[in-house]
Amino acid sequence: MSERPLNRYIIFAAALFFTSFIVGIVMVRLDPSIGTSMIAAFRDQVVKQIMNDQTGILCLKILLNNLVACLVLFLGGVTAGIISLVVLGANGVLIGAVLEMVRSQRGVLYVAAAILPHGIFEIPAFLISAALGFMLAGALVGDWHGNEDAGDTTRRLGRIFLSVVVPLIVVAAFVEAFITPQIIHLVS
Repeated sequence: MSERPLNRYIIFAAALFFTSFIVGIVMVRLDPSIGTSMIAAFRDQVVKQIMNDQTGILCLKILLNNLVACLVLFLGGVTAGIISLVVLGANGVLIGAVLEMVRSQRGVLYVAAAILPHGIFEIPAFLISAALGFMLAGALVGDWHGNEDAGDTTRRLGRIFLSVVVPLIVVAAFVEAFITPQIIHLVS
């Protein structure tokens, strides 16, 4: 498997994520109550569960949360990529909406400080995971038609996941737990 097909799927995943991200921003601009609801849901489901811990535990929880999300994006390929598509799109809308609400209340610098340090590792991990999921879907279809060995392709995709995605989310979790809070503190 060459890098070319993977790159195409990453571009597709990035386009889907960016489009859904913009949809989230537009939704909040049209109706700020949507953003308020999404922030409340995000706070209840994510922040309350992980933010009250010591930094090391926080890092581990972030890592596990992101690992599960990336695995769902990758293994969602067995559903013809539908789960990968829906999860990536829903996360784009959620992140766009939440960031737009935070931007309107705290400003662009705060949002950049809260997202960029770990986001430069985390977002590529999500996009690559989704791309691998779409490639897995294609491999399964190809296998069904007798054009591809899905088992062989799945092993290769799994190696990419382990060698690229896992290191990215490990670094992202470390940065999100130990560095991002310090940067937020500096700009607050």
